[in-house]
Amino acid sequence: MPAPTVLQHLTPAKASEVYESYWRFAAERQAVFFRRQRGERHPWTENPVLATYKFTNAYRASDRVSQYLIRHVIYRDDLSKSPPEVFFRIMLFKIFNKIETWELLERALGSVTFEDYRFASYDAVLRGARQAGRRIYSAAYIMPPGSRAFGRSAKHQNHLLLLERMMADRLPERLAQTRTMQEGFEKLRAYPTIGDFLAYQFITDINYSELTEFSEMDFVVPGPGARDGLRKCFLDPGGLNEPELIRLMADLQEREFERLGLDFQSLWGRRLQLIDCQNLFCEVDKYARVVHPQVAGRTGRVRIKQKFVPTSEPIELFYPPKWKLNDKICLDGYQPAAAT
Repeated sequence: MPAPTVLQHLTPAKASEVYESYWRFAAERQAVFFRRQRGERHPWTENPVLATYKFTNAYRASDRVSQYLIRHVIYRDDLSKSPPEVFFRIMLFKIFNKIETWELLERALGSVTFEDYRFASYDAVLRGARQAGRRIYSAAYIMPPGSRAFGRSAKHQNHLLLLERMMADRLPERLAQTRTMQEGFEKLRAYPTIGDFLAYQFITDINYSELTEFSEMDFVVPGPGARDGLRKCFLDPGGLNEPELIRLMADLQEREFERLGLDFQSLWGRRLQLIDCQNLFCEVDKYARVVHPQVAGRTGRVRIKQKFVPTSEPIELFYPPKWKLNDKICLDGYQPAAAT
């Protein structure tokens, strides 16, 4: 194990060689995002690791699934914007976290609304998809089966019952009255099958809507991958806990990009938020398996499973209107799609 790197501005934490790779990865991954959106030809990077393997964007909201959620699920002119309906759509989408599952439900049932929701109808569509051998859940994270809490043999049935319980508890209205992201996180965390990681991801997704108005700099919960990345970047945390280390990265971002001579292009003026810095630790954990194989994480994983497969068309960008980014995108010469 190499000796800790002592950087005066990081004291008391001591960084490893992976620490600088964190910033270099963030800058190049964001550069790839912009090259792709400008319509440049593949490959969008000369970095062989980024060109070979699949990594999420530097900004979570720029990823394909988050973009779909924001544009096609939350900000829909043809569907109700009431807190219960918006919450129902977000949670139904995120429980499965798979665009194809949402589109399957829309094709089979029409507009997805809580007003017209019936357990039997949704169960039949999802059960039919499973029987046909289709995956209805994303592999991005694992939803616990929930059979102990809700008593059904099929995982999707338990999750529909979980959502029903949330709606019966008037959780959307209670979240709308919540003042802090941590309080919203705790409300979600109280439900069966939802642990720390899922509660944080869900409250972040809910906060893309107008239902809540939290700053993404208020609160952070590191997931398992981020914990591995943190361990690889910091040989000695210097008494700081994991959320404090993530906040340190968010606070230092401009200084570190400048120190390393990196041209990091922010999201039209929006700095990396805590959720983005958390995600970057997860991605750098994977990146370091190839670039810094001698630096071990908690899990001992040594391979990156998913290869990068380019798609032909860039995503038509649309961010939460309350961020006030969409007009800036237009001024930059890129035309975001209108909400549908």
